[in-house]
Amino acid sequence: MTNNSPAPAVEQPPAGDLVVDVRSITAGYLPGVNILNGCSLTAAPGELIGIIGPNGAGKSTLLKSIFGLVKVREGGIFLNGEEITNLKANKLVAKGVGFVPQTNNVFPSLTIRENLEMGIYLRPKGLGERLEFVTAIFPELGKRLSQRAGSLSGGERQMVAMSRALMMGPHVMLLDEPSAGLSPVRQDEAFLRVKEINKAGVTTIMVEQNARRCLQICDRGYVLDQGRDAYTGTGRELLNDPKVIGLYLGTLGQDEE
Repeated sequence: MTNNSPAPAVEQPPAGDLVVDVRSITAGYLPGVNILNGCSLTAAPGELIGIIGPNGAGKSTLLKSIFGLVKVREGGIFLNGEEITNLKANKLVAKGVGFVPQTNNVFPSLTIRENLEMGIYLRPKGLGERLEFVTAIFPELGKRLSQRAGSLSGGERQMVAMSRALMMGPHVMLLDEPSAGLSPVRQDEAFLRVKEINKAGVTTIMVEQNARRCLQICDRGYVLDQGRDAYTGTGRELLNDPKVIGLYLGTLGQDEE
């Protein structure tokens, strides 16, 4: 389902004030097969950005393109005004970008503490300070640092994955489906943690299938369809837009009803 109408105008900060600036990128996994077709996105300091859309729209591909995991063929990606298009993931981590994938996001054979230590391997001297920071956001983990990650529930693993990404003190956090596969109670906890991370000063870009809940907490949202921005606006604007409701929220929000 595609909408050819222009996205509603939204006041956005000047390019020089942006933390993340994705400019009309074309990207895909296989040569000649593009998943993203001129996709754009911006995030200002401290913003919480939500990305929703039907399956196959390119939401996760967009995050992976920002994090250097998918080849960008056209367009550009900028971090604080510096071009980072197709930069390797380890270099992006060093520049302050954290990424939490949807699956396989912990080292199951390692303890929680060891998982967190893996997150700060580039700056090991900061371990104590960062441990204190992440366990303040995720106090449950602080009490169980010696437990193996493989024995944790899905929601607990998600907390470990977010915490590990926070260990380097990122300026930007990319979250791919943080509520996927979780019970309703655990989903609520995941969204609360996302808000806490964002309130701690981390610009957050989140892909989420629970569209209504995502739009309820985000500052601005993007609706992707077939690799393009179908709609963009504040979370409240998109929640109340009749076209967005009719085309997307009617099906994307079914899981929470």
